[in-house]
Amino acid sequence: MTQKQTALFQRDFTLVVIGQIISLFGNAILRFALPLYLLRQTESPALFGAVGAAAFIPAVLCSPIGGVIADRVNKRNIMVVLDFSTAGLILFFTLLLGHISLVPLMVVCLMLLYGIAGAYQPAVQASIPLLAGAEQLTSANAVINMVNTLSGLLGPMVGGVLFGSFGIRPILWVSIGCFILSAVMELFIQIPHQPQTTAGGVLAIVGKDLKESWRFIRRERPVFLTVMVVLALFNLVLSAALIVGIPVAVVQVLGMSDSRLGITQAAMGLGGLFGGGLVACLGARLRLRCGNILLLAASLTAAGMGAALLPGVAFSVGWWVVTGMSFAIMVLSTALVVLLSAAVQRQTPPNLLGKVMAFIMAVSNCASPLGQAVYGVLFENCPAWAVLMGAAAAAVLTAVYSRKVFCALEKG
Repeated sequence: MTQKQTALFQRDFTLVVIGQIISLFGNAILRFALPLYLLRQTESPALFGAVGAAAFIPAVLCSPIGGVIADRVNKRNIMVVLDFSTAGLILFFTLLLGHISLVPLMVVCLMLLYGIAGAYQPAVQASIPLLAGAEQLTSANAVINMVNTLSGLLGPMVGGVLFGSFGIRPILWVSIGCFILSAVMELFIQIPHQPQTTAGGVLAIVGKDLKESWRFIRRERPVFLTVMVVLALFNLVLSAALIVGIPVAVVQVLGMSDSRLGITQAAMGLGGLFGGGLVACLGARLRLRCGNILLLAASLTAAGMGAALLPGVAFSVGWWVVTGMSFAIMVLSTALVVLLSAAVQRQTPPNLLGKVMAFIMAVSNCASPLGQAVYGVLFENCPAWAVLMGAAAAAVLTAVYSRKVFCALEKG
């Protein structure tokens, strides 16, 4: 595969897409079912938020390491090994469930699961420019994001039905099968790989590569730093609130069933799918300088979600509004992620892309664990509508600040 080919859906890119659908579907049903199982068993939003925060930390730490590995190791092999490893992890979790204390078992499993995902995604992101031409980067990123959100759509729908009808164990076995099938399929992908020279131990190599990516960002693309600050702030004040708040709102505040929660989270997946498709269709007509408008709209949408939880609003009406707002937020956030990813890929040399993308992801997500822990306590002690409206107000300020940042990134 070379960048001179004009058709996007060549054999290897198509295999990556199909493998992502299967693997991310397995991941999506786990990310839906495991936290819900914990919330149902403990009925504690604070514990729910704390466990989610702990699980997110390895994703932040492993992302830069995954970027280093993605630039030095065949990206196909990374995907295969990590999918097989995830299948083994969930198998051990299934065998241990019910035999040891739930909370520590859940913490360890989720930390490993998120850590693997953090190391996995840089390999996927770094492979896109090798399988698609420069003129196709926006469309290719949109397709990958659509795959992610399609899995996020189907995972909660299937997970909600399985969890509500049969409990947690069928979900675990289905996810194991998904990861094994994805790994086998990825064995047949061919991704161009240029070996890089290595000297010293693993830690020395990781340190050297991370310094190289930091040096590039600081000297060549300082605008990347301000982009990371904006994303970290937004993850702290709004994304973390939604990660904790949507399950708490649907299950505890509105008293809805597991299937209803599955529909709400599936609506988020559908919104991501729609957002990715929108960017793919509009292409260059959708400009990154509009990124602050996307953030502002997402903030106002979250405020609408909070209004749906006000006292006096019928639970059924509140659920429909929360579900609709979840769809809208994902349309907006997915469109922004696609535009940002394409901009970074265009402005980063191929030998640094995995490390730089991973560095940006890690810094952008570093505030999320803190946010989830804080919001877990807030949702346990404050009205959910007040927490969501407060988060939306803080996100509006971040959106206003981001205007100049996105314009500068678009100029390159």
